[in-house]
Amino acid sequence: MLPPQVETTGSPVVPADRRTRDRVLRLLLERGTATAAELGEALCLSPAAIRKHLDALLTEGDVVTRERPVRAGRGRGRPAKVFTLTDAARLRCGRHTYDNMATAALRWIATHGGSGAVDAFAAEQVATLESRCRDAMEGAGDDPIARAEALADALTAEGYAANASTIATGGQLCQHHCPVAHVAAEFPELCEAETAVISRLVGTHVQRLATIAHGDGVCTTHIPAQHGNPTATVRTDR
Repeated sequence: MLPPQVETTGSPVVPADRRTRDRVLRLLLERGTATAAELGEALCLSPAAIRKHLDALLTEGDVVTRERPVRAGRGRGRPAKVFTLTDAARLRCGRHTYDNMATAALRWIATHGGSGAVDAFAAEQVATLESRCRDAMEGAGDDPIARAEALADALTAEGYAANASTIATGGQLCQHHCPVAHVAAEFPELCEAETAVISRLVGTHVQRLATIAHGDGVCTTHIPAQHGNPTATVRTDR
């Protein structure tokens, strides 16, 4: 066994810390539950080091604690405290499995229903998102840039980490997270359906300049400056 990795406490989070915490999460995914001592021994971490990482994961909402069930015949004493993944962390750890299943399902739809069926599926998937965002944007007015700013706030509340800004040629809506990026890489219909939603919600045509699904760092949507009456056409980077 390797000697314990002694790590100082109280230092800011660095990439090495994140990698270690990811190892803790993977181990909990495999085992279901484990005590701090069991995790430290398996990962060759000192008691202080594993406690630092577990405290951070508790703060981040990735793990929770509970008492280990007492088996018959166990002696007196406080039951051991074990750590387990939260539902959110478990979902993230297994996201590639879900991605693969979603991609396989869309392939089946495309094979048996054609591209039109994929388009219909994508439109239905974003319909509820559109409805929630429209409700959140109530009172945003008619100006497309102001509506884009309100939409960015609504999308951020949905987990898209979005922001809007004014640029020389109009406005720009950026989404720094995409929950379906891996699936949309093969099925751009998902991006097209989302772009159509953005167009309807801001009240003008928009142009998708970049998407995370296609390897860009940010999903970027351009909102052209208004000259006369806006149209309702949508362009994407497909």
